This record gives sequence, C-alpha cells and structure tokens, in this order.
Amino acid sequence: MTTQTPIPQTLAQKLIAQASCRSHVAVGDIISCKVDLAMFHDSSGPRRLKPMLEELGAEIWDKSRVVLVMDHYVPEQDEDSRRIIRIAREWAQDQKLPHVYDSQGICHVVLPQKGHLRPGMFCVGGDSHSPTGGAFGTYMFGIGSTEMLGVVVTGEIWVRVPQTRRMWWDGQLPVGLTAKDMMLHMIGQFGMNGGDYQAVEFCGPAVQALSMQERMTMSNMSAEMGAQVGLIAPDEVTQDWLVKNGVSKDDIHLGHWHTDDEAYALVHRFNAADLAPQVAAPHSPANTHAVNEFQNVAVQVAYIGACTGAKLDDLRAAAQIFKGKRVAQGVRLMVAPASLADQSQAENEGVMSVLRDAGAEVLPTTCGACSGYGGSIPDGANVIATTARNFKGRMGSATAQVYLASPYTVAASALRGFISDPREALA
Repeated sequence: MTTQTPIPQTLAQKLIAQASCRSHVAVGDIISCKVDLAMFHDSSGPRRLKPMLEELGAEIWDKSRVVLVMDHYVPEQDEDSRRIIRIAREWAQDQKLPHVYDSQGICHVVLPQKGHLRPGMFCVGGDSHSPTGGAFGTYMFGIGSTEMLGVVVTGEIWVRVPQTRRMWWDGQLPVGLTAKDMMLHMIGQFGMNGGDYQAVEFCGPAVQALSMQERMTMSNMSAEMGAQVGLIAPDEVTQDWLVKNGVSKDDIHLGHWHTDDEAYALVHRFNAADLAPQVAAPHSPANTHAVNEFQNVAVQVAYIGACTGAKLDDLRAAAQIFKGKRVAQGVRLMVAPASLADQSQAENEGVMSVLRDAGAEVLPTTCGACSGYGGSIPDGANVIATTARNFKGRMGSATAQVYLASPYTVAASALRGFISDPREALA
C-alpha cells in the first residue's frame, strides 16, 4: 500500500483550502469559502447594509463573527457625519452586535488589538486596506457592500485561488528606515496594479526581523500593489504579540501556515541593507524615489497618522527624531495616533510628550485626514504624510501636493521644513 504525497501548497493556497474544507487547491480554481470573520466600519457598514438586509428580509448569519468599528466619521463634525454615526450606533444596538468598537481607533489596528485575528483564519473587511490581517497569517481582503451583504447573510464568499508572488528581503534595514520604505520601494517597482489579483507573500530575514506592527504596515500596503492579500507566515513574533493582546496560546497554530518549499511561486529578491529612505511624490504611491531626489522640497504640513504611520512603533520613531527639538517655523505638525491603546502606551512611555513639546497638534484616534475627513489639510499646501495613499484630493484638498514617507522621514522633514533624509537627523 502506497501513501499519497501531499501536494505542495503556498500559504495562500493552504488558507483557502482550509476555508473551503479541502485538502488542497490549485491556482485558478474558483471556490466557495466559509468566512471566519467579517469586519466593516461606519462608512462601509450599517448605512449600506441595513437597508439591503431589510429589503431582503434577511438576518446576519452569525453575529459573533461580525465586528463593527466606528473610525471614519468620528468625532462627528457635521450633520452628515452625525447621521452616519447615528445609523451605525442604532443598528448595532438593535442587532445586539457583541463586537462594536466606537471611537477606539482605526479598524485595521483595533481588530487585531482586540484579539480577533489568528493564523489560519479566512476573513473579509469592508475596507480596501483589510489585507492588514495578512500580517497574522490570516487570509483577509477587502470587499464592497454588495459582496459584504452576501457574506453577512450566508457566511460564505467565492474566491479565485491566486498565484503567489513572494517578496524575499535579505539583509537588515538600516537605522531610520521602516517597513513603509520597503513597501514604497516595491510599489514604485511593480506599480499599483502589479499584484493582478495575486497573493503577495513577504518573507526573508529582513521581514522576519520586523515587529508585528511593522508587518501590519507591510501587509496593509499590499493593497497599493493591486494584490488581493499580503501575507506573512506567522512565527514566534506573531504568537507573542497575539498572546499579549488576549489571544490564547492554544488558539495559535504556527507549524502549518507557511509556503511549502516545493510550491510554485514567483520570487522577487531585495536587500534591505541597500535601501534608502523612500518618498512617493504626488499623486500616486507608485511615484516613489529615494529621498535624496526630493531635496529642498518645502513642506507646510507634516501628518503622522493612519493605519500605516501612527501605530505605537511609528510614534516612537517620530519621537526619536523630535526629542529635544521643535518643528521648523511655518510647518504644521499633526499627529493622529492609530488607536487609543497605542496612544495610551505612547503617553506612558513619554512619547506623546516629546511630540507635543516638538509642536505637534494631537488629533483624535481615527482615520481623519487620511480619508479626507475633518478639513485639516489646507489648499495648495505641500504635505508629507505617513498615510498609504496620496491620490489627488484624497486628504480633502484637491490642490494639496501630498508626499508619502515613513514616520522617520516625515518627522525629519517637519524638523527642517523641507523633505529630508532622517538618517542625518539621527546621526
């Protein structure tokens, strides 16, 4: 009697196979998968789902698997935002949803901090940056309201098994560089449609050396590469972070969730040691070049915020630049921590004091200016931001010129009043 040799699978294939109750799947297969968790926020959720569910006379398939986060239109500043938030709060109460996080931070950060993600899960989110979950070995991607309606009614969704591109990073990141620099470099190389519905998997020594929050930034911005998911194989770093955030160690399984050596995947190699700080010029994350190509570009606004640039690690990075110093005259520095938990820890460590002493205006822990809410970006200004996107008008003003960079580079630029290499400020 012969035993059948297991078919080599990528991490993406393994996650889809589990969600579809199969032993293996092949690239190109169209498969119905059971959803472990559906997340949506005040903008993408109740105001759109409520009327559709009522019209169908349908109910949520499993309320314990639904997470609602209020992060886009809070704090309410006008009648429209008050209406949207009122719908969300009333619907959540009416449905008796058990997992509602109101004004506690950005959904992509709050979700894992509240212990909702684990390796091996299959999840969807009502936001394009939902691939953040891939940092935890979770197959998570963004969907629209109509697709979300199908998920919350049936608990299932179909996917086409994607080809995997492995982004292998050797070496060690120099001081003053972050996962944001790595992502901007890759987006600059492959463009915003480089993923072509593919799974991108980040791996190699430089990726393994990243903190959990840095990995979240990396997976998050796989969306800017056009990929459906951005995966990182879970390891001890993943496990330790999840346990600290309330997940039982018994619920975390590491061994199976990796790409098999023989599994076919396209591989692209990079060396982190050779990377310079990266800056994306208006109006695309793909318009990326090394920081030295932007010398003497004056900035009037520096924004440290969003799910890709205001987590605890990001706030710490900015504080390293600002310690004992103040922003340049004429520069407005805005800091919007990614979550209340991160802001609280930053307060305890003295990080927020450093930022305030440097002249920072601390904003609420919401999506804020990243999604164009709040009107805080002045017309015609040169803005350098830690956000994920710099599309024309995305931050509110259609005439603002928005540059993207890491928190180190944003802080260094605010310090000098023009786009600057953070390595010089750290020397």
